[in-house]
Amino acid sequence: MTPTSWNKFVFNLELWLTARSLPFLVGKKSLAQALALTNTELSSRYAWLTPDYLNRRIKRVVRGPFFMRNRRCLRIGILGFRFLRKAGYQPELHFGLAPDSIGKARIEAHCWVCLGGEPVVGEPLDNMMTIHIHPQMSAAPKPTVLP
Repeated sequence: MTPTSWNKFVFNLELWLTARSLPFLVGKKSLAQALALTNTELSSRYAWLTPDYLNRRIKRVVRGPFFMRNRRCLRIGILGFRFLRKAGYQPELHFGLAPDSIGKARIEAHCWVCLGGEPVVGEPLDNMMTIHIHPQMSAAPKPTVLP
């Protein structure tokens, strides 16, 4: 599907507005409260959207440090996750810790978005150990056939 100029305009506007509101929505909330912002229906609203295009647009929209300076990777991850869902993908938000930071005053953490185990929005850092994947999709249960 080839996007029209209007489709791109609507996408870019929604991405910009979401990116600008996330610092206020995430704020100092817990991780569980922040992850509630990923609850987006799987849709085909942006079916033309490729992961590579989305990654480039997100990098551009969050490049200003003022709005995204704290918990930046979390906000980028939430944006990537939400918009990939709106494009019909089933992304996973990966969280990692730097093992050498455990036990220190400040733990180093990072997150990134994957499709099929491959990073598509953000990238894992070399020293990161994955500790959580949101949502961890399990195999769909097999339907029960009644006699």
